[in-house]
Amino acid sequence: MSQNEMITKIEQLRAWEALLEEAQVEIEALRDNIKAEMLAQNTEELQVGAYIIRWTSVLSNRFDSTSFKKEYAELYKTYTKQVASKRFTIA
Repeated sequence: MSQNEMITKIEQLRAWEALLEEAQVEIEALRDNIKAEMLAQNTEELQVGAYIIRWTSVLSNRFDSTSFKKEYAELYKTYTKQVASKRFTIA
């Protein structure tokens, strides 16, 4: 691939990424509007036509690795493994 072709690909990628970011902002705005309406109606479930919308609280338990690392540093090191990966960036 020539340098000009590579530049074109990078510019196309940047344009698509910008479009994706705009779409994600619009998606979040629409979700926030629906959530606001559900708050106004004081409900966690709403049926609208063929759709059922649920916005519920979920409890989960997560391991606090930061605290564990502080209290049990040696044990943390014993069970920590290094993982290799590749990162793609364009600057």
